[in-house]
Amino acid sequence: MKVSLFATCLVDMFQGNAGKAAVELLERLGCEIDFPDAQVCCGQPAYNSGYVKESKEAMKRMITAFEHAEYVVSPSGSCAYMFQEYPHVFKGDSVWEPRAKKLAEKTYELTQFIVEVLNVDDVGAKLKGKATFHTSCHMTRLLGVREAPMRLLKNVKGLEFEELPGKEQCCGFGGTFSVKMAQISEQMVDEKVGHIEETEAEILIGADAGCLMNIGGRIGRQGKPIRVMHIAEVLNCR
Repeated sequence: MKVSLFATCLVDMFQGNAGKAAVELLERLGCEIDFPDAQVCCGQPAYNSGYVKESKEAMKRMITAFEHAEYVVSPSGSCAYMFQEYPHVFKGDSVWEPRAKKLAEKTYELTQFIVEVLNVDDVGAKLKGKATFHTSCHMTRLLGVREAPMRLLKNVKGLEFEELPGKEQCCGFGGTFSVKMAQISEQMVDEKVGHIEETEAEILIGADAGCLMNIGGRIGRQGKPIRVMHIAEVLNCR
């Protein structure tokens, strides 16, 4: 099975280990991976800020970059969901709407692809420790991926899992929200860190780089002894 990796900006710039882990994991599961060099930002920051016209140029580049792909897989629920928005953005455009639909139909978040397409629940991962999982807003509420991460994590040998209280609450990142509404965002992420501490988890796991960067940054500034890991890194542990 041929898979094109949609790495995303944050993974590329800040969490390269998550991208590497995603590739190694998928290859171990029998996938042939390629990385389209022409990929850029998916346009989400500009689009969510109201710059729809300006974001279309980035979207067109992404549609073209992944046109050859059999499947597109991303280690980010938020960015994978953005591809699902493309058909709405180009609605009525006789050239770009059908191309956008094809991209949306073959795009998956990493754990969604493993469970729903590869039909795998146990990737043979091993990691000792007590962990909890942050369910990011876009991945759960918009993309609709809830069960896949849990099914995979529950089969990680040695991992003691504790459900996160208030798991449906936003961590305060929200892309540009954390910049425009910094004080509110700070209160939200403090509340999230408090819930993580309630679980007494040694490891915080997440599937969105933005959320992990936000929560991990707050954990680091507060000096909390909690390890932050992308789910790709967890599933790639042997």
